[in-house]
Amino acid sequence: MCTHIPKCPAADSPDREAAHTIASHPEQGWSLLCNGVLVFEDTGEVLPDGRIVAPHRAVPPPTTTRKPCSSRA
Repeated sequence: MCTHIPKCPAADSPDREAAHTIASHPEQGWSLLCNGVLVFEDTGEVLPDGRIVAPHRAVPPPTTTRKPCSSRA
């Protein structure tokens, strides 16, 4: 499907999301890559063979709570 030089990553390669976008519908939350992968806004994917890749957003670091300083007289 890809005619780019160098060729875009295949749909089954780990870097498949680096392929060129050939159709984009941000109002619907999805894009089609030239390797046939549908990428969704929530980072989920549907591969050309129908397999689903669950969303894989980065997990934010835990928040820390600071305790107020106690004042000494």
